Amino acid sequence: MTGDDIASALLSCGRALAEAGEAEAVTVPSWEQGAITGVMILIGPASQIVVQDAHIDVEELIDVTAIARLQAIERRLRPVAAVDVDSKDRERWDADSRNQAWDGEM
Repeated sequence: MTGDDIASALLSCGRALAEAGEAEAVTVPSWEQGAITGVMILIGPASQIVVQDAHIDVEELIDVTAIARLQAIERRLRPVAAVDVDSKDRERWDADSRNQAWDGEM
């Protein structure tokens, strides 16, 4: 058993690996016989992971480092780029100018 946020990050990472056609062995923390241990899981295109709520008499297992490792794998597979557009450039794009070729000016 593991924490909700860890399980969510594991599923999200597995989905990203499957979409990329890759697999990776990851270690996530888990509760086992009253102690925190690590469990190694192979996730990727052929993974079949089931998440089910469990009610136990211990606190939620939280490991921000494990979550960050899983999120780093996902970011590697799903890079995001941000483009900062100056507002003066946006003003030049009106309904008429969208149909014209770009003149190369900025």
